[in-house]
Amino acid sequence: MNVLLIGSGGRENALAWKLAQSPLLSKLFIAPGNAGTSSFGENIKLTISNFDEIKLFVKTNKIELVFVGPEQPLVDGIHDFFLSDPDLKNIPVIGPQKAGALLEGSKDFAKHFMIKHNIPTAKYQSFSKENLTEGFTFLETLKAPYVLKADGLAAGKGVIILDDLYEAKETLKEMLNGKFGNASSKVVIEEFLNGIELSVFVLTDGKSYKLLPEAKDYKRIGEGDTGLNTGGMGAVSPVPFADIGFMKKIEDKIIVPTIEGLQKDKINYKGFIFFGLIKVNNEPFVIEYNVRLGDPETEVVVPRIKSDLLDLLIHAGKGTLDQSILEIDSRAASTIMLVSGGYPGEYTNGKKISNLNLINDSLIFHAGTKTENEVTFTNGGRVLAITSYGKTIFDALNISLKNAKIADFSGKYYRKDIGFDLK
Repeated sequence: MNVLLIGSGGRENALAWKLAQSPLLSKLFIAPGNAGTSSFGENIKLTISNFDEIKLFVKTNKIELVFVGPEQPLVDGIHDFFLSDPDLKNIPVIGPQKAGALLEGSKDFAKHFMIKHNIPTAKYQSFSKENLTEGFTFLETLKAPYVLKADGLAAGKGVIILDDLYEAKETLKEMLNGKFGNASSKVVIEEFLNGIELSVFVLTDGKSYKLLPEAKDYKRIGEGDTGLNTGGMGAVSPVPFADIGFMKKIEDKIIVPTIEGLQKDKINYKGFIFFGLIKVNNEPFVIEYNVRLGDPETEVVVPRIKSDLLDLLIHAGKGTLDQSILEIDSRAASTIMLVSGGYPGEYTNGKKISNLNLINDSLIFHAGTKTENEVTFTNGGRVLAITSYGKTIFDALNISLKNAKIADFSGKYYRKDIGFDLK
């Protein structure tokens, strides 16, 4: 089977690594890919927002399955584009149609969905320019800190948490006046939930689902979870506090109602659902949905899947996921992100990466890299994910930390305290 994987980050490198292990795979193409994905398939220079360009490639190369890594093409309707085209409609696309992608593409839609289907989440209200004054009034009913979320996709920067009421009101005004462009033309304000977070993932064919290993990621740039938010500085799996009882609550109160809610709303969903959760007084609440796998969580979740991932995706596309088997590796996995100096602010690309050949006991997933004349250079804020197995997440972290010292480029930075809150 010829497969097209869309995306270019650490998530796609981990997925390419896993897909390449499948005996069902004939040829893997990654668009556009990075220096790491090229080891497992052929990188293709496609504009992932240009669906006509993708169509031409799919037809020319006899692609039999398309796997969409990032959220933007899904929100833009790539799955709908395939279904509406006579030449493409029979090619399975892993990732929801536009209606399902709204779970991530619109915070307001997601909150409405959760309330409608009795899925536990923080209380909220949504506001636009027209009812700004009502937004101020709602903020006054809440206790600090105040959570403001751009309704649309804002490249991971659309959530702002503030302790000062005046500052929250000013930020609401700025957001509605275009701080995040069209993404913040509507803003969701919700109560702050105090607890500990985790990420849970399922693959669904719209009827049944497979529960993947859970993970916990670390978003802030500084140790002790301080400083600016990033795309993710590391992750661990499994999550020690997510025991059998708590995971049962998540399935019963969140996952099953979500799958059933999609069916009730006649949203045909084939793909992954990422549940961004928080544990409050031993109860799970949904902070957000994503309609794809997370990054850097993928770099610890996918290595723990023992089953053939491509076989699972084929079953998801056919609607026969209940006939497949998901086997999980009992070992823990942990990843540490190496990032460019200055990230998540300004940073410089083009730094030579060295010593990767000296690492033998970790998986190296490229996030922001490029190759020129067989030399690998940095090409993004988050550069490499160093993933290791271990008996526990801390055993795995120790191996990743050892190898994070070895892999080198000018300005390299990484957090040395991933998992600090789980000890």
